[in-house]
Amino acid sequence: MDTLHTFPGLDPVLTTSELAAHLGVPVQTIHDLRHAQRGPRGFRVGREMRYRVSDVQRWVEAMEAQDHGADIAVGART
Repeated sequence: MDTLHTFPGLDPVLTTSELAAHLGVPVQTIHDLRHAQRGPRGFRVGREMRYRVSDVQRWVEAMEAQDHGADIAVGART
């Protein structure tokens, strides 16, 4: 992600393509998650979506916590 620049007071942002590459998923997956309202918070700049790195980190942590909770629930049943 060579295009990631930081400026004092501003959160770094990712494009949809950069986010998909970072997560190792197709761009369509990001579009699908957003459409299903299950993706990270984003905002539009012109026609393009941008995602704050801090929002993406919180989203990933929430998914990890949800998966961890599901693992515990499955383990409790077996």
